[in-house]
Amino acid sequence: MLPLETEMRIPENDPVRLASAELEELDYRKLYRAYSSKGRKYAADPRIMFKVMVYGYMNGIYSSRKLEKACYKNIDFMWLLEGERVPDHNTFARFRTGRLEEAVEDLFYQYARRLERMGESDHEAVFIDGTKIESCANRYTFVWRKTVEKHLAKVKQRAKEELAKIGNAEVPTIQTLEGWLEKEKEGIQFVHGSGKRKTPEQRQWELINDLLNKWKEYENKLSIMGQERNSYSKTDPDATFMRMKEDHMLNGQLKPGYNVQIAVNSEYITGVAAYANRNDNGTLIPFLKKLKHGHGQQYERIVADAGYESQENYLYLDVQGQMSFIKPVNYEYCNSKKFKEKIGRQENMAYDEADDSYVCANNQRLTLCRETSQVTAEGYVKTTAYYRCTSCARCPLKEKCFQSKRYENKLLKVKRDLIELRQVSLTNITEPDGIKLRINRSIQVEGAFGVLKQDRQFKRFLTRGKHSISIELYLLCLGFNLNKLFAKANSNRLKTHLFEKLVS
Repeated sequence: MLPLETEMRIPENDPVRLASAELEELDYRKLYRAYSSKGRKYAADPRIMFKVMVYGYMNGIYSSRKLEKACYKNIDFMWLLEGERVPDHNTFARFRTGRLEEAVEDLFYQYARRLERMGESDHEAVFIDGTKIESCANRYTFVWRKTVEKHLAKVKQRAKEELAKIGNAEVPTIQTLEGWLEKEKEGIQFVHGSGKRKTPEQRQWELINDLLNKWKEYENKLSIMGQERNSYSKTDPDATFMRMKEDHMLNGQLKPGYNVQIAVNSEYITGVAAYANRNDNGTLIPFLKKLKHGHGQQYERIVADAGYESQENYLYLDVQGQMSFIKPVNYEYCNSKKFKEKIGRQENMAYDEADDSYVCANNQRLTLCRETSQVTAEGYVKTTAYYRCTSCARCPLKEKCFQSKRYENKLLKVKRDLIELRQVSLTNITEPDGIKLRINRSIQVEGAFGVLKQDRQFKRFLTRGKHSISIELYLLCLGFNLNKLFAKANSNRLKTHLFEKLVS
């Protein structure tokens, strides 16, 4: 039984009571299955461990040692333990990086769905944004793609030269080198140690073996980077070197980190994921798929900033039937005087739909000369049309229109899908509802990052690897949602979804 004094000292409206009551409603069967039915009993009940850890993240306590200390000295943590003995810091660390891996995502989305059942959130509009958070990897353990490719090319050339010396004209590959080494090994008497002289054959064999090992090492580094990345950290291969907004070194140095994406609805974080991409536009499609899988349904309206604009993202939203409220990259620039003076831009030319041609500032027609199509990784077809002017030789506006030395006449490259879908998104964000959503995007999602990074001081991960840092993010966002529910209850703002536009 809990001590009576401990129970009485905690106020009825304290956040710890709300957190305990809300987390008690979750289904922990998946978490309990992470523990083996055989072997010794767990040090502390997994349900209690989870509640203690989430409450720690609610209060900015992330270190396992600080969590252990809080359980000894903080009455809130004592109350959450329900009379069980205090777990040590190793138990907290193993629980966070091991036991929670299979269950924490399920628990997070369970609570997100619970918020919707309570009327606290909905699936009408979602605000998406990203930020970069530094990994705890060492800062000078970088591996760069260009450097690896340069050294790999040298190794391949050296291997070709060494094979040529022994009269082997085969094109060197990993397989051919392994076959040659295995074949030649049988006829060589290997010697090692001081006072022993190696034969020329042994030296040649060892040299080619070293080249093969280097070749494999560089190929392995390239496979770790994959197709999308140009760098990674030796101590955290999942982290990519990026520029951080929080530059504590004050030198603009690239640091290993992750691009963290969050989805906010009704001021609650309803989805979170970490990616190795340095920019945001490549994360939108996988993130929306993750949200749909976690919630069991998709959001109707996607609100994001200009960093998410791309032809592929527009096509995905169009096929999925989701409304796009993405701000165009050139939104402010298009309204400037400097942009309107660029007569060679497609936006500043009149389009004749009947003739499928553009009319330039000198009343010359640019007619369609060819079209190309490209299938994206998601299976969508991107179409690009090329329009060429018949004669630009004597045009007085040629220098203002284009400065290409490759073409004599103006060639206009038009991404039709991008233009059409961008116009739809632009119309959406300039209507009254769109303006309201844009204002709320700035308040809600930017405000969430402000709370996490500034108020809670979460600016660097404690663990390494994408799976481990994802657990930290789920705990952090779950703590954020509990704090938000408590704050909205105290300010009588429950079941409110959007901030109203202020009228001056």
